Amino acid sequence: METMELERIEAQARQAAQELLDAAKLKPGDIFVVGCSSSEIVGGHIGKNSSMEAAAAVYRGIQPLLAQHGIYLAAQCCEHLNRAIILEQEAAGRYGCEPVCVVPHPHAGGSWATTCWQNFTSPVAVEEIRAAAGLDIGGTLIGMHLKRVAVPVRLSLDHIGCALLLCARTRPKLIGGIRAQYPEEV
Repeated sequence: METMELERIEAQARQAAQELLDAAKLKPGDIFVVGCSSSEIVGGHIGKNSSMEAAAAVYRGIQPLLAQHGIYLAAQCCEHLNRAIILEQEAAGRYGCEPVCVVPHPHAGGSWATTCWQNFTSPVAVEEIRAAAGLDIGGTLIGMHLKRVAVPVRLSLDHIGCALLLCARTRPKLIGGIRAQYPEEV
């Protein structure tokens, strides 16, 4: 891929993450899940055109921003690893996630999960998490890894590269019925 295109992907990923952080109002220690089809980013079909370069550009755009806010990045693997999650060991321990034994690679886990595995300080794979917000880049279906209740968030951009971008934040369940009152920020 050309340098200009990779820089554009990095900038789009950074912008999307910043806009979602602004909308979701996450706290330090929260988990931010990203499902990312590098194949879709480069204009291919999900699972068919894996690109380590595109995945690395997304990582460069997102990870420093999350680290600055003390938020954990969780990378969703592809379907060949049952959409497992790559997470820092510290986050897995904090949230009581049981590690599983696998190392992602571009054709089983995907370029995104592989990139995160290679760049995390102490990566582990876990089967599931409950993230506070997330980016779905290219139709990777991150919903299984979000807390209930997921709330769609529209950003000023709807693509990263050629990949469709969908985002969500979460909120606590509303309970109580007609007489209940809720905080405005929900």
